[in-house]
Amino acid sequence: MHEISLCENIRSLLEAEATEQEFKRVTRVWLDVGAFSCVEPEALRFGFDAVMRGSVAEGAALEIDVQSGEGQCTGCGATAGVSDRPALCPECGAPVMVSGGGDELRIRKVEVV
Repeated sequence: MHEISLCENIRSLLEAEATEQEFKRVTRVWLDVGAFSCVEPEALRFGFDAVMRGSVAEGAALEIDVQSGEGQCTGCGATAGVSDRPALCPECGAPVMVSGGGDELRIRKVEVV
């Protein structure tokens, strides 16, 4: 389960920011997780709680927002948000080719005290 190592990286980033920004505790973390990032949100949530023990983020709430990718239709050229592969164009029904986004994992916002 690679979500544990992702959570360890998040913990390291939060610990480094706590030192640099001089805050004592993280109370909430918002993550953007791409639909094609190969990250399972529930596994990430489980790993987050376990890995954050003993850190500045122990007990912090985790908010996960799954981000769709951007696809362009191979038939009509329309663009649309895509969250599944393969996807069909909402305009004409042709296959949609994913052209960008949906593979990210990023910390969008952190609430601290």
